[in-house]
Amino acid sequence: MDFYLGLAQVIGIHTLLGLSAWCVLHTGQVSIAQGAFFAIGAYVAGMLTSMWDVPLAAALATGSVIAGLVAVAVGFPALRVKGLMLVVATTAFAEIVRLFFFNLKWRVETPNGLAGPDGSLGFGGIRYFPSNGWTTFEVNLLIWVLVGGVMLLLWWLDRCRIGTIWRAVGEDELAAQSAGINLTAAKVSAFGIGGAIAGLGGGVFAHYATHIEHNNFTILLATFAVAYPILGGLKSLAGTLLAVILIQGVMLEGLRFIGEWRSLLFGVLIVVVMLVRPDGMLNRALSLDGLLGKRSGSGRPNEGAAGTGAGKTKGATHHA
Repeated sequence: MDFYLGLAQVIGIHTLLGLSAWCVLHTGQVSIAQGAFFAIGAYVAGMLTSMWDVPLAAALATGSVIAGLVAVAVGFPALRVKGLMLVVATTAFAEIVRLFFFNLKWRVETPNGLAGPDGSLGFGGIRYFPSNGWTTFEVNLLIWVLVGGVMLLLWWLDRCRIGTIWRAVGEDELAAQSAGINLTAAKVSAFGIGGAIAGLGGGVFAHYATHIEHNNFTILLATFAVAYPILGGLKSLAGTLLAVILIQGVMLEGLRFIGEWRSLLFGVLIVVVMLVRPDGMLNRALSLDGLLGKRSGSGRPNEGAAGTGAGKTKGATHHA
């Protein structure tokens, strides 16, 4: 039972990471910096609770806000590049952050001894959960409450003006700009919100793991972050969760017995999904909103059909 509870914790944390990339991908940008924001949230939250006895809620919130602010700072210069150059730029930033924490050595005396990052030896002693008597079930409950809250927030954002703007920018920047959309505000807001979510996930990860180090935040972590929403489908938040369950729960844990062949299967999975379902495993047509839209005879799934019908009528009239 403990194994499955631990696996549920990993899936929840990686879902937060995937949702952070979902925000950025919605605007048509591919960022490899999500792992860096994840690391910032992990170190900041871990330092606050272990070095200065800050309450967990305040530590997680602070780590999330700082990661979000750093993401906004990264988002502005990132606007000057796009496509492959954006990937290269954010990859470089992620490596800078990782190496910064590799060299960070800041330890203070606490009632339980020295605490804080210790350079290449990592950052241990983040024992808020054990010290306060948290059970595995309670940690799981916290993680999934946060996941549910973030998904609810993004669900709301996706249906208000900001979500419409993100999608418009992601579909066609020039058309969006011609319609009066501020590209800078759209892209930077996606970076900032995504960075804050990644920082929140990192803070939870630090307290779940109790010991973190720079090797926890490599490019592979950022690759997973981007892969989750792409495989799951950008049109459905549930798709990101489904992709995390498939990759972390089935491939990495369920197929542990095949060793390093799992990495090969991960690549094959991406290729297969891109060929068979370019929009992801769970697109809007298969989501709850899509089903409700079809049953009610209204909503986004039918808008295209209505538009097509109108176009045909117009074309027929013109031909006559």
